[in-house]
Parts: sequence; structure tokens; C-alpha cells
Amino acid sequence: MTPQTRTAFGAVGLVVTMGALSFAAVPFYDWFCRVTGFGGTTMVADGSTVVPSDEFVTVRFAATLDRDMPWTFRPVETQMRVRLGETNLAFFEAHNPTDQPVAGQATFNVVPYAAGGYFDKIQCFCFTEQVLQPGETVQMPVSFYVDPAMLDDPEGKFVHEITLGYTFYEIELPEEEAHAALDSGVGGALTADAPASID
Repeated sequence: MTPQTRTAFGAVGLVVTMGALSFAAVPFYDWFCRVTGFGGTTMVADGSTVVPSDEFVTVRFAATLDRDMPWTFRPVETQMRVRLGETNLAFFEAHNPTDQPVAGQATFNVVPYAAGGYFDKIQCFCFTEQVLQPGETVQMPVSFYVDPAMLDDPEGKFVHEITLGYTFYEIELPEEEAHAALDSGVGGALTADAPASID
């Protein structure tokens, strides 16, 4: 094998490796943040042992899309005043304007970072992948509370506003959904909006 050939194979291998790493970067970072709370990532809890306090905080909601994600995505309510320790329910709306089924996965974080470890989710659409059919619109819930323990944190006790943000990325369509789309001949004209559903 000539030096030029070895160099060519090495370059191809580098490109393949970098592509694989970039594909895994989003789910790996999401997993890392969920485990460590890094970057203001929220915690997951059931809220069964939390005693509500008399303090309140304003929670703002933000929604963004990866540049390759064709959906539209927005919070139904842009903000909510919540009592610390009390369970709340918010909704985000997503719409697939294309003529193909599209699968997505949401990553999330909290600003300021000092509040990330005290923002607890009980149930969230971001825990699982979401598949929207052509023309479909859905409202997706997130159930959460802000832990009153934040008041005992040297930085958290000064937090009066929290922003919960989501970013949706397109992911590979699940195999069963891909087969169903092929069997039904999806790919023609846009369908009418489907009734709103909760995943």
C-alpha cells in the first residue's frame, strides 16, 4: 500500500469517526446533563414528598428548533407564576407541515443554572421520542415543580425568574413508523391537521 493510499484511508476513517461522534453528541450530552445537572439541566422526580412553601417564582417557557428540524414548535403559555413545591402543568405545541412523518427528540435546560438542580420534572414529552404524521399538530405536556430547597441555596434563594427551554432535533424515524408510512403511501399532498393529542 502506497503512502498516498494509506493517507486516503486515514482521511476516510477520520471523516466516518467524526460523523459518528457528531450523531451521538446530542443524546450523549442530554444524558450527561440529566445525570449530573450540568448546564442547568432539570432533575426528574415524582413530587410525592415535597411540601409547598409560601414563596412564588415566575417560570418562562422557550422553544427552539435545530436548523434541520422542519416542525414548528412553541409554548402554549409563555410564562407561569408558580408556588414553590406545587405541581404544575404546561403545554408545548408542535406541528409537522411536511408531507412525511417526522420523528423528533427534545433536549432541555434551565436558566439560570442555579435553579437547574431544583427544577424537577414529573412527566415530560422530552422523556421519549415524538413522531408527528403529515400535517399533524399536537400539544405535549410537561408536569413539574420547583423544589422549595432552592430557598436554602446561597445562589438559588435570589432566583425569582426561571426559563425552561426546549430544542427539538430531528431523529431517525422508528422502524415501525417508517414501514407504516411506506404501506400507507404517505408522501403525497398535505393532510388536514389531526386532532390535538397528548403523548
